Amino acid sequence: MTPLSPDERQWYSRQMALPEIGEAGQARIKAARVLVIGAGGLGSPLLMYLAGAGVGTIGIADFDCVETSNLHRQILHGVDRLDMLKTESAARTLAGLNPHVTVRRHDGPVNADTADRVVAGYTIVADGSDNFPTRDAVHAACLRARIPLVSAGAQMTSGTLTTHKAYEGPPHPCFRCLYPEAPAAGLAPSCAEIGVLGPAVGALGALQATEVLREILGIGPGLSGTLMMYDAWSCDLQAVALPCRTGCPACGGIPQPPVTGGNRPTSSVADSTCVPST
Repeated sequence: MTPLSPDERQWYSRQMALPEIGEAGQARIKAARVLVIGAGGLGSPLLMYLAGAGVGTIGIADFDCVETSNLHRQILHGVDRLDMLKTESAARTLAGLNPHVTVRRHDGPVNADTADRVVAGYTIVADGSDNFPTRDAVHAACLRARIPLVSAGAQMTSGTLTTHKAYEGPPHPCFRCLYPEAPAAGLAPSCAEIGVLGPAVGALGALQATEVLREILGIGPGLSGTLMMYDAWSCDLQAVALPCRTGCPACGGIPQPPVTGGNRPTSSVADSTCVPST
């Protein structure tokens, strides 16, 4: 790993003061290559915190342009960025936030045809996309490439967060263990239809950034096998078990008893069917 420069030691001094990080941990963060899918409501705080933390290489995958309706929650962007590609706007913001990180742009759509190429070369992927086909394609590519996937979604005033590492085998479930089929029409409406609270999305993005850093640093058991459910109005964060599903179409999961201890819960949401979006 490339050693930290004197300027980087000063830049990250408050973070390196944490006993779980120190200079060795900061060097691991610097060496990490994290791809973020989506530079919207979740991607905004996620990208800013990853850049602030000093993740050495950050990829941004998005093909949308900034719109006025984005600005109440997508804090990467401003009125001076309207009609600009979100990847370009995000790259400008991150460059101004931390000159020590390298930003790579992926301006096209991420789908079943492109996902393998887009995720290649990254050590962790964080998904904040807003539709089932993208999430499914990203997960499948990460599963094939054996890359941890930290996935979050939010709608209205609530959302979810988990990590997928099914390539390690049971008891690690995959995305299709949770969503064996695409949601039926109307079960996953867009934020334009049902609304979204900006701070709720921001909270989920911050939690997602924390989970990415935990994966980089190897702190704690992580969220594989656990689904965190956040509700803004009640300020509630609940953990429920996410078990492998028998005959899973993606990983062929074998049911396992819930893991006890640590942050692992005992209830289950294996039959959930709604995919939140941002």
